[in-house]
Parts: sequence; structure tokens; C-alpha cells
Amino acid sequence: MDFRLTSEQQELREAARTFARAELPAIAAECERDNKPPSHELVRRYAEMGFLGINVPAELGGLGLGNLEALVVLEEFAKISSAVAFPIFESSVGPVRAIEHFGSDSLKRRIVPAVCKGEMVVAIGMSEPDAGSALTDLKTKGVVKGDRLVINGTKRWCSGGGHADAYLVYCRLSDDPGPKAIGAVLVEKGTPGFGFGPNEQLMGFRGVPSADLTFDDVEVPLDNIVVPAGGFKKLMETFDLERCGNATMALGQASGALEDVTDYVQERKQFGKPIVEFQAVQLKLAEMHMKVDAARLLIWRAAANAEDGLPSILDSSTAKCFANSIAREVAGDAVQLMGAYGYSKEFPMERRLRDSWGWGIAGGAIDIQKVNIAAAMLGRRFDQRR
Repeated sequence: MDFRLTSEQQELREAARTFARAELPAIAAECERDNKPPSHELVRRYAEMGFLGINVPAELGGLGLGNLEALVVLEEFAKISSAVAFPIFESSVGPVRAIEHFGSDSLKRRIVPAVCKGEMVVAIGMSEPDAGSALTDLKTKGVVKGDRLVINGTKRWCSGGGHADAYLVYCRLSDDPGPKAIGAVLVEKGTPGFGFGPNEQLMGFRGVPSADLTFDDVEVPLDNIVVPAGGFKKLMETFDLERCGNATMALGQASGALEDVTDYVQERKQFGKPIVEFQAVQLKLAEMHMKVDAARLLIWRAAANAEDGLPSILDSSTAKCFANSIAREVAGDAVQLMGAYGYSKEFPMERRLRDSWGWGIAGGAIDIQKVNIAAAMLGRRFDQRR
């Protein structure tokens, strides 16, 4: 068991870090100010640099590396901001991976290489007005009519909503109860009857669009069915990888905050000396470092233990739950150490604090991860409806 990155992984990490620190802070500030995502030109540049689809097989346009390499790169971008990191997230651990694993050959060859080239962004539509944590209560339904699937319903809290080019939509594909009916279908922007609500105004995640998706007799080819009815378990297996991505996005807020505040306390002087000379500051830095390091190791363990490229629910939920929790704590401590500079919108620290709260809600709230952990520990599922 070796906890060190290989020389190749270290080189990839340094390339991502160098690019992100040199090119992205000003763009992150624009995304925050205007609440708009990175431009398509920037996403295509990510592709040219080899930062999209890092863990996607080479025959589908990716680099063919592992999940660990993808998460290492994602953290370096997330240290700058959630908005500039989101295209990396979507291409490596997002719904495109479900298309890669379960879609037809024709669908995956049409969609996945386009994502890796920066020509297409794919988002996910899961939650609904009455189905968030209770995801199996979703009502959006697809009905087969001839050679087409007709979809009706509404999705809520879709990250990428209105901006992405295509959406992996969880819906009911049969009349069976509960999860037995649930599958997923790809719906592309511009399809007649497919619409979007206004861009949500959230506490954080500025630059990561979020909007409702509406389906009014939306027709798509049957080939767009990625997972048929009864495939809910498959969908959640791929979502275990997305949990690791969510955990890494949260980690990026914490590790970025720690790096910045470490520089700050060595430069900021009070009472005639740098504030790092005060023992209380030293103790706080040590606590923050321990939390960041532990979260990173849990995420890397989930990636390293993954079979068939998909982490277990126990490893992924443990990593997400811990990373989500410590991100809030570390970002909050960093704001406190920086005082008014941490609280000011002129600096990125307060943005990290707001985004860190969001990652503990998105992709399954912190307490839902604890339920997942207990269920995996005990080898059973808990019925929350009884």
C-alpha cells in the first residue's frame, strides 16, 4: 500500500495546478460576478490541454487514465472555484460516465467523444419538486410510442440546467412501483417540448447554472434510452463515482482555503509580528491540515478501491460525507483567520465558504450519506417510509 502519487500522477497534478493558477482566477471572478459559466472557448481549451475525460477510455476520446488521476486534476481546478472546475467534473465523474458504461454503442460514440473534445456538456436531471432525497418518488415518465419515447414531467435543481447541451434524465419507464420503473434517457437541448425555468439565484455556486427542466410530450429515439426500467441500481452505481467528484469539489474549497490562508498568516502582521507566530493560529492551521489530508485520503481510497471503475457506496458516501463536512469547517476557519479580508467579496475566501455549503447539499445531503454508510455497514437498506 503506497500513499504516494506516481511520478506521472505528480506531473499531471502539477500541470493542472500551473494552468489553473495562471489562467483561471480572473475567469473565476467573472463567473462569480456575472453568475455565468465558463465560456465554450475555455471548455474547448480544457480539452486541448487534456483535462476533459481524463478517465474516459482512449477509444472514446479520453486519456484512458484512472479515476484517481481525474480526481487529482479536479481538485486543482476546484481550488480556484467551483464554476471553473465544473466542466472537469461533468466530463470525468458526471452523467457522461453512465452513457459510457450503459448506453448503446451508437449513443456513446456520438456523445462521449464530443464531451471530451469540449464540444458538448452533459448534465443530469434527477431531483423533482417532490423527489429529492426520496428519489424513487420521482414522477417524470417516458412512454414508448412506436419507435419514439415520449417524456412528460419536471426536474428541479439541475446543475447545468439551461446551459448544458444534453441531459441524462431519470424517469419512470414502466408502470412498476418504486425503483423498478426507473431508468434514464438522454434528452438534447432544442428537442421540441423541452424547456427550462429561470436560472436559480443560489447562495453559492455562482457560475454553475441551475434551472428546472420541463418536458411536454418530448419525443426522443429509443436509442436515447441509456438505462431501461429496472436499472435504478446501475444508475446509482455510476452515481457513486459522482459522489467522489462531489467530495473532491468540496475538498477543493477546503484545500484552496488552507493554501491561501497559510500564505496570509505569514504576511499579515499584528502587534509587530506575523500572526502565524501566535500559537492559536498555529493550532488552527494544524487542525485544518489534518481535516484536508484526511478527506483527500478517503477520496483517494474510494478511487483506488474501485472495481470496474466504479467506487463502492460505502467508500464514496464516507468520502463525500466527511469532505462535505470538513469543507464547511475549514473554509469557515479560513474566513475567521483572515478577518475582514476573508469576509470581503474582493477576495475568494467568502465564495469558498458559500460553495462549501452547497456541496454538502448537492448530490445527496450529508445526513443521507450517513444513512448510506450505516446501510452499507449493516448490509441492509432502511425504509424511511415506515
